[in-house]
Amino acid sequence: MIPLLTTDKQALSFGIPSIDRAFQSFKFGNFAVLYGHPICKTLIFRLCVRCQLPKEKGGLDSTTIYVDGGNSFNPYEISAIAREFGSDPRSTLERVFVSRAFTAYQLSAIISETLEDAIKHYRSKLILISKITNLFLDRDVPTKEALEIFHKMIIRLVDLALRRNIIVVATCSNSECSKRQAVLESILLERADKTARFTEDKGRLQLSVKNRGFPESLTVDILRNEATLEKFVEA
Repeated sequence: MIPLLTTDKQALSFGIPSIDRAFQSFKFGNFAVLYGHPICKTLIFRLCVRCQLPKEKGGLDSTTIYVDGGNSFNPYEISAIAREFGSDPRSTLERVFVSRAFTAYQLSAIISETLEDAIKHYRSKLILISKITNLFLDRDVPTKEALEIFHKMIIRLVDLALRRNIIVVATCSNSECSKRQAVLESILLERADKTARFTEDKGRLQLSVKNRGFPESLTVDILRNEATLEKFVEA
């Protein structure tokens, strides 16, 4: 069983000391972005589990809303993480409410029109949006329209985090290197209160953390060999 890290009543961490020392947890009102490496998917699954833990064990004692923008939700992976934390997998999954989007328009509608009602209904303190830029790379959506819709959607998420006093975390996949992807990322990162960029170089995983209002980012090594990295990503 994974040892639990305690956090203050206004914070949520990953429960991984090497990452938490640099990232220093999410606070209520935060809109945060994780990007740069497939490890981000595993990390938001960990947040699904840790969010449900009692406050004295580092959680928020809360449900989670998972808005799936990249068909990435994996109940088996969440169940495995729940077992590591000593939680019941079935009960854990029952407290994760998933909403899937298959087009940019659907994702925008979920966030702009239905998400706030879901937050109130499920009393969720954590909102996760996976692969938030992916659907906006669809060539059937004109670039200008995609950027305008995306920008409004991000403003809505920032507003929800502050006004509802919750934590909103989005992941961004670098699956495509294009001008549109670059502009979408710039819109996303400019609005984020906190960003965590994960990169891999020769089996070494690095984390660069940047907080709003601080121009310099903090970069640290968190894993140093390929075997350890593969094991962690597959966990």
